[in-house]
Amino acid sequence: MTYVSGFLLAAPTANREAYRKQAEEAWPMFKGYGALSMVEGWGDQVPDGKINSINSAVMRKEDETSLFSWVVWPDKKTSDEAERQMMADMEGKEFPEMPFDGKRMIIGGFQTIVGDPTAKTGYIDGTVMPVQADKREAYTAASEKMAALFKEYGAISVVDAWGDNLPEGKVNDFHMAVLRKPDETVVFSWINWKDKATRDAAWEKVMADPRMEEFGPHTAGVDMSRMIFGSFVPLVDV
Repeated sequence: MTYVSGFLLAAPTANREAYRKQAEEAWPMFKGYGALSMVEGWGDQVPDGKINSINSAVMRKEDETSLFSWVVWPDKKTSDEAERQMMADMEGKEFPEMPFDGKRMIIGGFQTIVGDPTAKTGYIDGTVMPVQADKREAYTAASEKMAALFKEYGAISVVDAWGDNLPEGKVNDFHMAVLRKPDETVVFSWINWKDKATRDAAWEKVMADPRMEEFGPHTAGVDMSRMIFGSFVPLVDV
């Protein structure tokens, strides 16, 4: 089962090119540790929610852009070993200067339960949501139906990854991002479209489809009111 390291962060909008360059330069390192792919999604439409949002989760400033990013590993064992080895390799060395505030970056590990996380991206709808921890089977079944629905309307792929390793941060984390309750976990998910035009044309039809009613608290244990989401352009896809 593939394993996803999911990230939410904010970077100064003026640093877009510097961020892209540093991410591309970092890929050989991740690949060397066993990673299968990496995507950096640069915020295109990231709305502020009434309760919470990706922007509030990363404490985005006015001159910053929110990002939705991930690294895919063959399995959890490879991910854990890569993290251990990276820390060992960096011991005693200075970390390179980052084109963003690393203290506000949110990091977590997720088990892929639906979809192919290595599929090449075109335009990304990224979502993070709280789900009742005892509803994994029901959530997976509902998510598979929703994936088929979105593909029917033009999505390339739909990926859902179930929270596995969600560390508590000193500033922010995935728990705070979705206001997670004790009996919940966090799901990191994205819909991959060919392009923005395909996505925009599809969403109106998707929302009008009565099958969408099958996805919610009553079937999948999802609290949609605390779901955070946004649309992103793939800045890096390797």
